Amino acid sequence: MLLKTTVLLSHRALAPFCGTSSTIQCAKQLSTYAEIARQRRSLQGRVAVLTASTEGIGFAMAQRMALDGAHVVISSRNQENVDAALEKLKSQGFSASGMVCHAGVKEDREKLIAKTVADFGGFDILVSNVAVNPGGGGRLMKCTEDVWDKIFSVNFKSGFFLAKEALPYMEKRGKASIIFNSSIVGFIPNYAIEFMGAYALSKTALLALTKLMAIELGPRGIRVNCIAPGLVDTRFGAAIASDERAQQVIQRNCPLQRNGTPEEMAGLASFLASDDSSYITGSNIVAAGGLHSSL
Repeated sequence: MLLKTTVLLSHRALAPFCGTSSTIQCAKQLSTYAEIARQRRSLQGRVAVLTASTEGIGFAMAQRMALDGAHVVISSRNQENVDAALEKLKSQGFSASGMVCHAGVKEDREKLIAKTVADFGGFDILVSNVAVNPGGGGRLMKCTEDVWDKIFSVNFKSGFFLAKEALPYMEKRGKASIIFNSSIVGFIPNYAIEFMGAYALSKTALLALTKLMAIELGPRGIRVNCIAPGLVDTRFGAAIASDERAQQVIQRNCPLQRNGTPEEMAGLASFLASDDSSYITGSNIVAAGGLHSSL
């Protein structure tokens, strides 16, 4: 009786997928579907280069793209961080390589591109994820020239020139996708006025960069999009989350009433890198739990 009930329930559970087929036939069909899905992994055969990708959002993006079939090239300013992240990715069975790259240093960017091209003949996906907020930032009018230069050199300039330097090698691949990582405060810098004014402004610049690059590169077959995360649970985000004012913003304005996770940003990035988003370019997509996001 128990066996009969189990078989009946199994067939009912599988019915939406298999119609009137028997349980055994259905299992065979699902096995075939699973194999097709495995082979069809949305980034199968592609190469993705990601900056600042040994922890936090960047690492989660690398992990998800590898899960979806890409070979991921990770990078960080610290060799130990690269080694630790690679060990984790490879232990999970993913195809990955990596090297040291300070995205704000031209020579490092050139080495990252040259090594990837030498190893793989080019690459299909570029994710610019770097960000700094030296000294915790503060109000815009208190920003010194040195802090301003560092923020804009890393958060804005490095992403643009990395993409510009990568274009010849991505254009040849046929399905190139560039993804910038901005922030919700790029849309609503007033939320950050007390503790990260210049940082917010650098993230606003990325939103405009996405629009302009998409217009120029669309005819060349290269899509350009941008993700604007809300407050995400990472080491970088912890410094912001610990500020009582940031928590008040979430409590008063975020419909989902919680911080995001790196994995939630990673799923969006993998989608933007895949053919599933092949008619999307020039979009600044907010993933911030419903926080208001218009300039």
